[in-house]
Amino acid sequence: MSESHDTLAVTGERTVPGIAEENYWFRRHEVAYAHVLDRCAGADVLEAGSGEGYGAAMLAEVARSVVCVDYDEAAVSHTRRRYPGLTVHQGNLIDLPLPADSVDVVINFQVIEHLWDQGAFVAECRRVLRPGGRLLISTPNRITFSPGRDTPLNPFHTRELDATELRELLIEGGLAVGSMHGVYHGAELGALDAKWGGSVIDAQIDRALAGQQWPAELVADVAAIRLTDFEIRDAAAPEVDIDASLDLLAVAVRP
Repeated sequence: MSESHDTLAVTGERTVPGIAEENYWFRRHEVAYAHVLDRCAGADVLEAGSGEGYGAAMLAEVARSVVCVDYDEAAVSHTRRRYPGLTVHQGNLIDLPLPADSVDVVINFQVIEHLWDQGAFVAECRRVLRPGGRLLISTPNRITFSPGRDTPLNPFHTRELDATELRELLIEGGLAVGSMHGVYHGAELGALDAKWGGSVIDAQIDRALAGQQWPAELVADVAAIRLTDFEIRDAAAPEVDIDASLDLLAVAVRP
């Protein structure tokens, strides 16, 4: 599929809205943005690794200002065209084109697993955050995303993290971890898991890896998924097993 004004090419490196077969992954990413909107209200926000731009557009509805930085020139060009109200820079995430102490919130969703120098990135986030500012970061949970493997399943990932590893990375970067959350399937997605042999994720991935066309029923089921079909749970709750989460969502604070 070629890139157009409305659609950024799907390569497997990032998710995009508006494609039926991509909807599961899009909604799974989108729910994190919805979850943090209150934390971004009235704030100066940087999205480090803004991808297609849909998340930054959501944040811009409540934030005082939103600046985007992404390394990929095609993604930057697309975001500028599709979301002309956003300020978008092309740049390296370990050398952010922002002055020190310039933003209240840094958003980094489903990006850090792509970076070679994760520690340098966290240090850059600390540099651009104002004292008391927050880094809101999400990433696939290594335990469930690439189970039993030393290397990530996704060829675009360099290093995946579990909750303990993510917490240690943030602390080593000079931040205090305020909270850790996990993304889980809600009841409707649990029903889809049962319908598709125990995992609607595997139903999609297995067919993609085999080069098989999806049955119409699977396309319809995936296209109908909503962000509210996912749940975000606080790891501090006694009934929550953070190691069973799909994705991790951490809130880290610059002292």
